[in-house]
Order: sequence, then C-alpha cells, then structure tokens
Amino acid sequence: MQTRIPIIAANWKMYKTIDESISFVAQLQGEVGPVEDREVVIAPSFTALQAVRQLMNMPGFKLAAQNCHWEDKGAFTGEISCPMLQDAGCDYVIVGHSERRHVFGETDDETGKKVRAVFQKGLVPILCVGETLEEREAGNTFDVVSRQIAAACLGLSREESSRLVLAYEPVWAIGTGKTATPEQAQEVHLFIRDNCASLFDKDVAKGLRLLYGGSVKPDNVDALMAQEDIDGMLVGGASLEVPSFKRIIQFHTREKSTQ
Repeated sequence: MQTRIPIIAANWKMYKTIDESISFVAQLQGEVGPVEDREVVIAPSFTALQAVRQLMNMPGFKLAAQNCHWEDKGAFTGEISCPMLQDAGCDYVIVGHSERRHVFGETDDETGKKVRAVFQKGLVPILCVGETLEEREAGNTFDVVSRQIAAACLGLSREESSRLVLAYEPVWAIGTGKTATPEQAQEVHLFIRDNCASLFDKDVAKGLRLLYGGSVKPDNVDALMAQEDIDGMLVGGASLEVPSFKRIIQFHTREKSTQ
C-alpha cells in the first residue's frame, strides 16, 4: 500500500535575512528533530538558500525556492534560473503562486514554461492554483483551477506528472485571515484529483500530493489535514515563527493511503 507522504512547506516570501533564516532553521530542527512520516520544506529568500541548505542536517527537511525563470540563462535582469537553484541545493520550486500571478502578472503559459523547466533540471515543482473571490462568487472555481492545471501540465511525461506537487490556494484566503472551511478545501482537492485522473490517469492522480494554502494556522491545521484529499500545507505567515510552524508540522490526524 503506497502512502502519500505529507508535505508541510514554509513560504517565507520577502521576509528574513540570512542570519534570521539560519537562526530559525537551527531552532526548528533542534525542537522538531528528524522526521520520517512527513517532509518539512523551507522556502527562504534567494539570498538565504545556500546558507539554509548548509544548515539542514535533519532527515525529512527539504529546501525550496519561491520562483524561477524558465530559461537556463540570458539577459533577464533580476531573474533566477533552475540551474542556479539546483546549484544552491534546492529540492523544490514553488511555481505559479497567486502573488506571482496577480501581483506580477504571470500568465498560465509562463507558469507552464516554469513547470517544465523545473522538471528538466531534476527539481520538483510545487504548482499553485486557485481562484479569486470574484471567481468563487461567480461559481467559476472549478473552471479556473482546471484551466490553470491544464496549462501548467501541458506536455509533461507520465513520470513527471507523477512527481508533481499541487497546492490549492484560494486567493481570497491568502493573508486575509479568511480560510476555506475544511469541507470547502476538500471539495476542491477532490476535484483536482479527479481532474488529474482525466488529465493523466487514475494511478497518477491517486498518488499526487495535494497541499492547501490559505491562512493556515495551528488552530485549523488538524481539521484541514483530516480531509481525505489534503496531503499537506503551504504555509505563509504562520511559518515565520518557530512555535506556530512547529505546531503545524506536528499536526494530528490519521494516515492516508492511495488505496
């Protein structure tokens, strides 16, 4: 019986200096210790990637970047490439985060290019999808999510699609204090898994790890993680302090399997 290993990912956005990042990871690892039944993923700023990688010495801890460009090199001032992230020791790359889409205007097509570039360098994309409040109120959640997934996964091989990590982040619940109820989140996660079964195949879809992101906190993580199709968290603000992120890592729920 194959088990979907949960991922608890910290997206630090534009917070923490190198020293602050080092201090946080040292304290977190010291308090949490090695983990075997889940992955703890830290996505610091680009400047702190290498320092955090050098400090990570506990099993179960992985490094992620918050973004990438789809080209390996070129005249793209201010961008960072997948070979650079690979060189810094990254395991994952967050792609298509709502802030990249809605603040910086990244398109579905650009997100797809990034997903393919990440896979080409042996890294794993954490693909973010989700609807705005207006899209939800108009009843377009499923249309938006399916469109974003289809565009991002265009041309992926079966092996690549099986390694993909998807994060559902309702835009209306990010940094607003609002959170989708566990039932609302599960409804979309189940849709995503069914959608991926049609896009790839049922076996791939069963094994996909689907994360929830949107005002995740210590007091709602257990209820969210109890849902059948939620396999982890993409955590923003609550990942910036060790006590709150530690509690999210140490969520309490039953094991889920792909059977």
